[in-house]
Amino acid sequence: MIMKKSLLELNESEMTELMRSVGEPTFRARQLFENLYSGKSFDDMTNIPSALRDKLKINYTDIPAKIEKKFFSKDGTVKYLFSLDDGELVEGVLMTYKYGKTLCISTQIGCRMGCVFCASGIGGLKRNLTSAEMLAEIITVNADNACGKDRAVTNVVLMGSGEPLDNFDNTERFLRLISAPYTLNISERNISLSTSGIVDGIRALADTGHKFNLTISLHAPCDEIRNKIMPINKKYDIAGVISAAKYYFEKTKRRLIFEYSLIEGINDGAENARLLCKLLKGLPCHVNLIKLNSVKGKNLRASGNDDIKEFLSILNTGGISSTLRRIMGVDIEGACGQLRRRFAGCNDTTHSDKEGEQPQHTGV
Repeated sequence: MIMKKSLLELNESEMTELMRSVGEPTFRARQLFENLYSGKSFDDMTNIPSALRDKLKINYTDIPAKIEKKFFSKDGTVKYLFSLDDGELVEGVLMTYKYGKTLCISTQIGCRMGCVFCASGIGGLKRNLTSAEMLAEIITVNADNACGKDRAVTNVVLMGSGEPLDNFDNTERFLRLISAPYTLNISERNISLSTSGIVDGIRALADTGHKFNLTISLHAPCDEIRNKIMPINKKYDIAGVISAAKYYFEKTKRRLIFEYSLIEGINDGAENARLLCKLLKGLPCHVNLIKLNSVKGKNLRASGNDDIKEFLSILNTGGISSTLRRIMGVDIEGACGQLRRRFAGCNDTTHSDKEGEQPQHTGV
């Protein structure tokens, strides 16, 4: 299926040039941005001449994602299942905090990193998302929350399905667009990107001149363990990842975040905590410890509460800023990749439907 390009992929100069090329005044570019980033389809853009809308429909689409279903957690988290123009499905999770609402978005359909504890990589990578599809995840959630002039989504994390830096060009364009003053104007301080440790991508992102928050999925204090649970480590080892992280900090002055999922009997022992202290000593960083979210068929278990407390205590005593991440959305399959696999007809899903889930068919 050949997909049309979405107008959302255009930046300000490109949209302005498009208007010139079709004989329209350049102020139409700003009108189109206002309509698109409000979640309006071509047919709903009543301040745009119908003749122009008809011209645009020939070569472009408007918002390339629609909300297929919503699931509501008891803790206030909302999980979205989006359908794309080619029929593919992708997920996003809206979490509410005291400081605002954070949307976790996906950057790929599936993932080829193959981390043993993650549902996103089951079945491998299907395709990359375009910058417009990433933007559409946010725009449709804003529209769904009837936020008016005040956007519902205040913070964005690229931590859903996929590896953002494995889709570098689309991701980088998305990041530039989302933070532009003529679009959603989300501060770079409110945008976080999570990577499994693609060293070349980390360095390239640092060289863009932008200052987004960088989160690195580390999950092990040494190559021996990381090789077993994260295949990417065989290409980019821990020394390379740490070197790239230092480079990113030097360029952006943003404190680094390391994620560490505690897996029983694999990476959760006291010795591993001490090795992690040694590895990260002196780095301007914070460690997010994560209690593993079990995935059916993976045969991995979360560490016990006592082991988690000991691990956290060793890090804090060793001078490493660290906290245990609050678990949200467990009752609605909040972890990456779980919901899409169930509704895409896959057989190795993590959970069956549970009481308390409230699926809704929602048009955007």
